[in-house]
Amino acid sequence: MRIILIGQAAFAEKTLEKLLAKDEEVVAVYCPPDAPGGKLDPVKQKALELGIPVRQHKTLKAPEVQDEFIGFNADLAILAFVTQIVPPPVFSAPRRGSICFHPSLLPKYRGASAINWALINGESRTGLTLFWVDQGIDTGPILLQKEVAVEPDDTAGSLYFNKIFPLGVEAIGEAVDLIKTGNPPRVVQDESKANYDPPCRDEHAVIDWSKPAEAVYNLIRGCDPQPGAHTLCQGKKIRLFDCRLKRGAVSTAPATITDIDSESLNVTLNGGTLVVKKMRGDGAKIAAAEFARQAALRVGDKLG
Repeated sequence: MRIILIGQAAFAEKTLEKLLAKDEEVVAVYCPPDAPGGKLDPVKQKALELGIPVRQHKTLKAPEVQDEFIGFNADLAILAFVTQIVPPPVFSAPRRGSICFHPSLLPKYRGASAINWALINGESRTGLTLFWVDQGIDTGPILLQKEVAVEPDDTAGSLYFNKIFPLGVEAIGEAVDLIKTGNPPRVVQDESKANYDPPCRDEHAVIDWSKPAEAVYNLIRGCDPQPGAHTLCQGKKIRLFDCRLKRGAVSTAPATITDIDSESLNVTLNGGTLVVKKMRGDGAKIAAAEFARQAALRVGDKLG
């Protein structure tokens, strides 16, 4: 099929490689404009190396973008990690329409931070969906879904890069095969089971040490690596990463540092102990023990 790929970063690059390995004809790649002084987007670089036309627009809503899309005479558009709004005149231009990758089991966790919120909410399973693009936000009919287990110590980073990313690339290849059969699935989403969460930002990443241990831990891993769950230390904002939870009752008040070893530090929770391996203040992310040394933290100090 003649395919237009819309996307960015490593996921779109690997999707491009997958499509070409399947002998599909990628007629154009659309990605956001280059960041000032930044590196080339991996999908742009790969497309240029292969002689595939690359288009970069600040917005895809301009009339000329629709004309451009029509001019490529595509059978299908694939949205692979897209942050720009793709309007109806564009996503409806290809003969077979457009499909989009989303890192959740729709209709649950619509929105830009699906992985973050699944972890924050303590889900034990999540997955990915490929759906037909319509005018809503992640609301189109479902083409296919793949489920993955959420391990107790998964972070947003590990869940995406180790599980959803590789499975998503393979699923896009499977979706293309389904579409080529001529009668691909279009399962309408059950709106009674739908939820939408806002982008996970700093205001959502504040640690409330009074909450149960599991809730605190889920927030930290759901915000790792971005935006980074944060609390106060000596009146300054710090962020916690690469943490582990030791479950069990503790006698010390939550947010109290109870141990500092050669690499990590332990902080009490309401029903457990948080082992913190990395921290960041104003500078780079460093080992928690080194952060404690630089900040002159001692056993018995409190965070928050």
